[in-house]
Amino acid sequence: MVETLFEELKRYVGFGPADGLLLRELHEVAQPRFPAIADVFYARILEHEGARKALAGESQVGHLKVSLVIWMEQLLSGPWDEDYYRARCQIGRMHVRVALPQHYMLGAMNVLRQEFNLLITEHCAGQPERFRAMSFALGKILDLDLAIMLHTFREDLLAQQARHERLSTFGQLVGSIGHELRNPLGVIETSLFILKGRPLASEERAAKHLARIGEQVALANRIVSDLLDMIRDRPLKRESLRLEAVWKDALSSVDAPAGVSLRAEGLESLPTLEGDPGQIRQVFVNLMENAVHAVGDTGSVRLSGSAESDSVVLVLEDSGPGVSEAIRRRMFEPLITTKSGGIGLGLPLVKRILERHGGSIVYDPQGGGGARFVLRLALPPHCA
Repeated sequence: MVETLFEELKRYVGFGPADGLLLRELHEVAQPRFPAIADVFYARILEHEGARKALAGESQVGHLKVSLVIWMEQLLSGPWDEDYYRARCQIGRMHVRVALPQHYMLGAMNVLRQEFNLLITEHCAGQPERFRAMSFALGKILDLDLAIMLHTFREDLLAQQARHERLSTFGQLVGSIGHELRNPLGVIETSLFILKGRPLASEERAAKHLARIGEQVALANRIVSDLLDMIRDRPLKRESLRLEAVWKDALSSVDAPAGVSLRAEGLESLPTLEGDPGQIRQVFVNLMENAVHAVGDTGSVRLSGSAESDSVVLVLEDSGPGVSEAIRRRMFEPLITTKSGGIGLGLPLVKRILERHGGSIVYDPQGGGGARFVLRLALPPHCA
């Protein structure tokens, strides 16, 4: 059988069953100290401005501390298998997402190495051979984790750079084609307006075809507008906005089958934000249209809102089939779609709008089927 990358790395550092036994012994000693180690770890990170900027406020740090405790639990108790490898890969990808430079990753691992070695020193007092073996086992697993994180960090960073290059080329092409298409569409609209005023338009069959032409011209105009919105840097209209009101306004533009329920909860208690109501409305419309398409004739779409110390968190969930693994990593790129007849602009536009508002969106399935998107919007300074 072909050796996996993780198996090759374990063989390279000499990690074996004996090391696993030693780590599990260390786990019994270290587990009660995990929360304290997490405090030391993030206190060191927050001392450095470059690393601190990559983290989004106190609530994010609190969440990351919990994640670090889980990480330490897995680090010392295993099993050190392919599922372990895949979980570690996600950490490298997360570092790319939050733009945490690699040198902070290396320095942070050294903080953990120091803290665990202090515990080993206490546990193996008077047993130099035991200390040496346990310290070596710790070094191997930390080096393995670091190798995995750096590998996926580099892999995802290169993929991100390639996406940016494609988007740049895409933007140049769209800018040229979009403006060229406006002219023939304008001519068609003008001619259609004239034809509707002629006696021919009173005939039922002719009127039906004129209406269909009008619908398709409107659709073409919308596609051109969406394409141009992807590359424009128009100034945002900074206004006070209530997400509950924007959501209700967006609902009027979404055509859902009678068997599909669209509901929201928690929006009425959210603080007032600052942003462009029209663009945030477009975010809701695009996400709801995708969700309605996914659930089909019967199902549910639910938006829930909550406030944290520095941001508002929105979670949009539907009862559809969810998004396949093959699509997830590219779902926010232009022209990637699973819709028949779609051109893949809805989610990229959502991402762009949120990022221009200082926010973010991630696909975060929790199991049990259905799609789940988590959106964050920063609170105004006077609310944070």
